[in-house]
This record gives sequence, structure tokens and C-alpha cells, in this order.
Amino acid sequence: HVQLVESGGGSVRPGETLRLSCTASGDSFSANCMGWFRQAPGKEREGVAAIDPDGGTSYADFVKGRFTISQDKFKNTMYLQLNNLEDDDTAVYYCAAEYVWDKPCLVTRVLGFDFRGQGTQVTVS
Repeated sequence: HVQLVESGGGSVRPGETLRLSCTASGDSFSANCMGWFRQAPGKEREGVAAIDPDGGTSYADFVKGRFTISQDKFKNTMYLQLNNLEDDDTAVYYCAAEYVWDKPCLVTRVLGFDFRGQGTQVTVS
């Protein structure tokens, strides 16, 4: 049984930073791939970033080098560093995990992962 819990969201001004955390319980870090997606009001969900057990990463184009995904296996925690935030980054951010081992760990696949957290709100204004 896997549980994912996000934290670190908040309200910031454009150009500021936040660091989101996703703490996992269960066999989470034997996951093939973990990642983040977001959903803004009135918009479809979109993948943000993904990371594999070896630290390989994959990002959405709109990240433009502003966000960094990382993990600390000893703490069972994944992070998303959000730098230079923009108004359009306002959304609920979710972490997700996949346990299917024959699939590539790509941000384009994060929306299809079976395990998700409840989300953390990020507001930029």
C-alpha cells in the first residue's frame, strides 16, 4: 500500500520561489518512476517533471529550467524546487508514482500513474 503526501505549497509573488515535498510511505521508493503534475483552475492537468530511481529526470517544456525535481531516498521524499514563479504557475500540484517496470520514466506519462497524493496549492499573484 502506497501513500503520497504533498506539502510546501503557498502564496507567493511573481519571481519568488517555493519547494514542494512529497513524502511517501509503503514501498514507494521501489517505484519505477515518480513525478509531479499540476492542475490550474479551468485547465487540464499537465505533467511537470519526473524522476527515476537513478536520478534521471524529465521535464515539461514550460518549465524552461525554472523547476528542479530531486529525491532523498533515505527520507522517502521527493522534491520540486520552483524558482522564478509566474502567475501561470498557479495550480494544485500533485505527486504521483508508478510501479510498472517496463515503461520509460518520462514526464509525458506522469498523468497515467496509479498512485497520487491529495495535492498542494501554489498561488502566484
